Amino acid sequence: MNWDDIKIFLEVARAERLSTAAKRLTMDASTVSRRLHKLEESIGTKLFDRTQEGHVLTQDGEMLLMSACKMEQDAQLALSNIQNNNEENCGLVRIGVTEALGNFFVSPNLLSLQQLHPYIDVHLLHFSRYVKISRNEADIAIAVERPKSTSMIVSKLCDYKLQLYVHQDYLDRNRKRGGQDISLENLASHKWVTYVDNLLFTDQLAYIKELEHYLGSDFKANFSSTSIISQYFAIKSGLGIGILPCFLAEQDKSLIKLHNQKISITRSFWLVTHPESKRLSHVNTVWQYLKKLVLEHEDLLNPND
Repeated sequence: MNWDDIKIFLEVARAERLSTAAKRLTMDASTVSRRLHKLEESIGTKLFDRTQEGHVLTQDGEMLLMSACKMEQDAQLALSNIQNNNEENCGLVRIGVTEALGNFFVSPNLLSLQQLHPYIDVHLLHFSRYVKISRNEADIAIAVERPKSTSMIVSKLCDYKLQLYVHQDYLDRNRKRGGQDISLENLASHKWVTYVDNLLFTDQLAYIKELEHYLGSDFKANFSSTSIISQYFAIKSGLGIGILPCFLAEQDKSLIKLHNQKISITRSFWLVTHPESKRLSHVNTVWQYLKKLVLEHEDLLNPND
């Protein structure tokens, strides 16, 4: 069995689309397809069901995936030890994270990690779905929901608050056209910015039901997006009122917090890694660094006012 074919198999299993895997592998999609068929012929079984939605692993494909991931992790550990001559805190760490936390919290706070450990490289991978640690998509995932898998190492990273925010431009325009004030009783009549609820990959990002508790069932979103960054810029442009994580919104002084004593939503982040990855010194160092980071910025994640 050719290891290069196994690497192609792994990438297609992770991407679930031939074109995406080919791009990551810097290969032609036709070459990737041909190599996959060659691998299937060599082991005498079908590894993927080819569907309109993409490449879906068969039962045999799932079995090979488990072994192939283990092979890849063992190879990475061996190479790390050989190349670095067992030197600690040297190597690449891939962190899978949501776009908001990655852009507004992790990225701005990596300088001290680099200064302390100059031989640790970081790849920050933004996912709008669950990160598949079991498929070795990342070394560490920061998840918005506690994974159900018992084979992974899972540790609660922190709680964080989300609150109502609006831009002054929206308030000014609303006042000029004689709109309702922004009292709690009148909030439902205002323009709202939210997620597209039926496209969420986890209920942890669904805030509508919690808002309805305060605003009533007549509450309706006027602008929705699958991206929290798009929602942030929509609120910042004066398009409407919306829920944002405090670690994002508190860094923008042009945003105004509304009814923070009444409306506040709390969610959690979870650190996830594979036991084999956690044994690598550079992965464990980044893991501990992230834990320290949230303690140092508790006031940003969970503001009191």
